[in-house]
Amino acid sequence: MVRFHRILIFLSFFAQYGHGQVQTARVDSIIEDGIRQYAFPGATVLVSHKDSIIFHKTYGFHTYDSIQPVQANSLYDLASVTKILGPLPALMKLVEEGKLDLDLPFSNYWQPWRKYRDKKKLTLRQILAHQAGLQPYIVFLNQIRTKKGRLKKRFVRKEPSKRFQNQAYEGLYIKNRFERKVFRHINRSQVSPNKTYTYSGLTFLIFPKLIEQVTGEDYQTYLAEQFYRPVEAVTLGFTPLKKEVNNPIVPTENDTLFRHTLTNGWVHDENAALLGGVSGNAGLFGTATDVFKMMQLYQNFGIFEGKRLLSERTVREFIRIQYPKNDNRRGLGFDKPLIGNDTLSLKDTYPAPKASPKSFGHAGFTGTFVWADPEHELIFIWLSNRVYPTRENRGLYTLNIRPKLHQLFYDAIID
Repeated sequence: MVRFHRILIFLSFFAQYGHGQVQTARVDSIIEDGIRQYAFPGATVLVSHKDSIIFHKTYGFHTYDSIQPVQANSLYDLASVTKILGPLPALMKLVEEGKLDLDLPFSNYWQPWRKYRDKKKLTLRQILAHQAGLQPYIVFLNQIRTKKGRLKKRFVRKEPSKRFQNQAYEGLYIKNRFERKVFRHINRSQVSPNKTYTYSGLTFLIFPKLIEQVTGEDYQTYLAEQFYRPVEAVTLGFTPLKKEVNNPIVPTENDTLFRHTLTNGWVHDENAALLGGVSGNAGLFGTATDVFKMMQLYQNFGIFEGKRLLSERTVREFIRIQYPKNDNRRGLGFDKPLIGNDTLSLKDTYPAPKASPKSFGHAGFTGTFVWADPEHELIFIWLSNRVYPTRENRGLYTLNIRPKLHQLFYDAIID
């Protein structure tokens, strides 16, 4: 039997909204039904309106054994939400400073692409909007395993050394030069001549190195100094176990492919893991509160509590849909609502039907979802570990939990 655990962190919704108010019982019911049907063992929901947190509750436990309850300070593996909270703000700042140009060939900055005819003229705008025709994904785990699934010793060791310093998990150290192998495969990957919308995360594996080359600073240090510290997002960061954080960390999957144990405190995404857990496609951990702070920065067009960190012009350009005539809903790095989303039924929408065309955000494979709507001044954050115990679990999607919850809050603030 599934036991429920709920903590009320901050809830002033009823005090602020009378007519059309969200029934907390309905929110609880949707989430508890998801837990009951094993869509996820626990979750955190944080919602803000007009820069004030109006709803912040935690539900369930880290796993179905009902031992460790989800808490307000629980750290989650943010998965692909890393893309918009990690490399993207850095790229925005570098574009703003004129150090990168959205419409010049990306090969001007990533020089290996100069010798590949199919990549030589691709622009950063096309890449960030997923309009470049890049290959969607490469499973680099296949490069370090034999056909029988054994790890190749020339790439993976159980103990660290000068040549094996990138830690993928406890007792798993990846060869330093493996990063070059990753980049080489990306550089040589095929590009579709048909430039249609195809989601690709490959360049997000490259972006941290690019950011370091352009800024002359360590990727993690640059993010911390330019963004996380200014917005006081103290928990946002990579490889939390190396920093000996005190926050409880929500586990992800019982990994049967690589680590052969419960993945906890180390990035779930294998490609990011093989880079030592520090990447642009995944690897960022954080609490709902600190994720909210970064989304608040975006929703307020580059200002956080009176401090301007990005120009309004830059933020507006990145959150704008780029290729609507190509049936591509994406902004620059940011996801956007489906084109014609407001005409669809709740079961077919992404995200909620009432999310404005100006809204933006991103989802993560582990069960995370963040969305900001500057038109309605609404930020919705959902953090869960739907991949526990296995990534094959798709109950979060089949039960349509996130759009249902998202829509409830829109119903409350829109007359």
